This record gives sequence, structure tokens and C-alpha cells, in this order.
Amino acid sequence: MFTGVIRELGTVEAIEASDAGARLRIRAALAEGLREGDSVAVEGACLTAATVAPDAFEADVMNQTLGLTTLGGLEAGDRVNLEPALRAAEPLGGHIVQGHVDGVGRLLSASEDGISRRLRVRVPDGLERYLVEHGSVTVAGVSLTVAGLGGAELEVSLIPETLERTTLGAAGEGDQLNLELDIIARYVERLLGFKERGS
Repeated sequence: MFTGVIRELGTVEAIEASDAGARLRIRAALAEGLREGDSVAVEGACLTAATVAPDAFEADVMNQTLGLTTLGGLEAGDRVNLEPALRAAEPLGGHIVQGHVDGVGRLLSASEDGISRRLRVRVPDGLERYLVEHGSVTVAGVSLTVAGLGGAELEVSLIPETLERTTLGAAGEGDQLNLELDIIARYVERLLGFKERGS
């Protein structure tokens, strides 16, 4: 489990791709605290550290993940949002995040709004029903509050701290962004579906 509070911006050092999937090597100081088998969210997608060095880790990415997230488009030199798994007794600073990307959104616009920057994101069809204004959403692994909704679009507002410490500070129009929606909304929908069917 994660919280959507980014610990570090890592750098993709290498990508070994094949028909079977890919292996990412990511340089990051947080690797020093990882062990093989630990979970790490990379741009919001939960991966498992396969090998660990003091300043980098490697993770295997299966084809399904490559196809359903932005990880399939990464190149050497790209910066990525990183968050290690939440440990017991650590504060839950964001919201409950699983690291299971629901879809990839497209950044429609970025505009300045006082000290913050407002991003407008196109949500994949069918996912907008899980969003609620002032609710939580994870964008590229970052826990954010939904600032506005309109059809299949959402808006989030980023404070300077978020702009500086995450990849969202450099995001531009047309960029693809991993989205994870509130897991509670999914469970409620599932339970209500069973109730309506009398199960």
C-alpha cells in the first residue's frame, strides 16, 4: 500500500525490453533502504525491486503493465516519481493508494493560478464515475484533490512543493499520466451491484 506522497524523483538509467516484458534500472537514493522483493511505486505503478544496489534498483515490468500504463513509453534519462511501500507506524499523509493504475489520462492544459498550477486532464471513458469533487485521485503516483469536474475531465491544483518534488512540475499539454481512482468508490459500486441483483 502507498499514500501518494512522493519520496524522490528517480532517473531511469536503462531499459532492457524484450517480447517478454522489460527490466527497468532506476537510480535513486531511496534504493539504499530497499530490499529485494520490496514494493516501489514508479509513476504510480506498483513494481517489485528485483535487484538492489546502494544507489539504484531494478524492477521487472510485465507486458500488461507496459500496455496499461505510461511505463511502456519510458526512455533512459526520464525522471520518475518514486514512493516505497508504506510501513507500519508511518503517517498516512496522502490517501490509500494501491499502485494499481486504472487508466492513462491525457493532460489537456496547464495554467497558473496564483502560487499554484492547475492541470486539466482527460479521463479515459468509464472512469469518470469514480471521481467526486474534493475527493482523492492519484496522478502519476501523486495523491491529489479533485479541484473540478466536467464530463470526462478532471482538474487538480498543484502547490509549489508538489511542482518541485514530482514530475508534474514539468508536465506539458498532451503528456500521458497514470491515473488511479479512489478504491473506496470501486468497492461501493461493486457492493451496490450485488445488492441490486439480490446476491
